[in-house]
Amino acid sequence: MSGSAIYGLAAEFSTPEAILTAAGQAREAGYTKMDAYTPFPVADLDEALGMQPTRLGWAVLFAGTIGALLGFFMQWYANVIAWPLLNIGGRPLNDWPSFIVITFEVSVLFAAFTAGLLMLARNGLPQPYHPIFNAPNFAGVSRDKFLLCIEATDGQFDLRETKAFLMELKPNRVDEVAL
Repeated sequence: MSGSAIYGLAAEFSTPEAILTAAGQAREAGYTKMDAYTPFPVADLDEALGMQPTRLGWAVLFAGTIGALLGFFMQWYANVIAWPLLNIGGRPLNDWPSFIVITFEVSVLFAAFTAGLLMLARNGLPQPYHPIFNAPNFAGVSRDKFLLCIEATDGQFDLRETKAFLMELKPNRVDEVAL
């Protein structure tokens, strides 16, 4: 497979501690374009891989606030500006306590859709195919194996040197991943 284009090198580990240590050592060695594939979430693995925290929460808060303002304005406009003559039950036209439920619901609607859509966009989904699926040992990741893949697009990636580095981490095996 050395003659064809490769996506990267994948090292297989048997324990979550081993992949956590390997990811940390790869990060310290200067590799930045890598990812880990595990059968369950491994605590602190994202920090070991050097992943930056997301600002998704701020975007969701902003969208929820816009939704709340829009929901309140929609009700206020309908009761005060558009149809002020429909005074139901003798309440004042701008009866804000009765607007709270719809305001809350619209804010949740905007926040939920923003969170869902931004999550899909940030994760690059939908993605029916990824080159890591070509790794010969990828099937074990869904059961009991842990995979660390250093991508060929990394600035420090050299096939021989990176393979030698991964072998120093004592994995079960190291494989080239075809594109």
